[in-house]
Amino acid sequence: MTRVSDTQGPTRDHVRDAMLGARDAMLSKEGLPGWLDPVARAAETVRPAQLSRFLPPADGAGRQSAVLILFGDGTPEDQDGEEAGRGPELLLMERAGSLRSHPGQPAFPGGALDPEDGDPRGDGPLRAALREAEEETGLDPAGVQLFGVLPKLYIPVSGFVVTPVLAWWREPSPVGVVDPAETARVFKVPVADLTDPANRVTTVHPSGHRGPAFLVESALVWGFTAGIIDRLLHFAGWERPWDREKQVPLDWRA
Repeated sequence: MTRVSDTQGPTRDHVRDAMLGARDAMLSKEGLPGWLDPVARAAETVRPAQLSRFLPPADGAGRQSAVLILFGDGTPEDQDGEEAGRGPELLLMERAGSLRSHPGQPAFPGGALDPEDGDPRGDGPLRAALREAEEETGLDPAGVQLFGVLPKLYIPVSGFVVTPVLAWWREPSPVGVVDPAETARVFKVPVADLTDPANRVTTVHPSGHRGPAFLVESALVWGFTAGIIDRLLHFAGWERPWDREKQVPLDWRA
């Protein structure tokens, strides 16, 4: 994949265009850290029904969209090993409370495909995931290495057909809220916190629907985002036994 340091003269847009030129060039496991190998392997074998019971409509209905599941190396422990660092992290954001779809919910960066993103059946979702993440969090796409794609899933309440795009934050860049009308905050969650049984709960909606959730970084991560994280932890072999009877109720506005 093209790196900014490997080019001289072109703008960041030109570098990104070079990275996004062809589907084969966009997805690469080259140089991927070993701790991400289980995630990469899971992406190659997992089936749609193993991720969610909500699958895209057979008639092709639904708005095509993509999310970026971005893993970073995080902060390692210090040289003496006396103080443990945060370790590998996952980038999340909290949607603005004024949005029509999923207001106030923690989520992966992402959104609907634009025409300029390209073919929804080809590299369009990969382009959209990077574009939306840049617009929502300010990250530099040139430092992001895409290494896998999960099967398309469906969010019935909003009608989105979502392609989850897996990525490694090869060269981290500053992130934060770009547009408060869209994003309330941007934060990173250590994978160790996500696997900690003490942080895991089951949400119960008044409709009766139950789903996995995470109490991390002063946030309740639930719904579609929590479901994907839950399945990734499971199929990567990172899941630890947790109390599924520990419940958090949701209200009708959720």
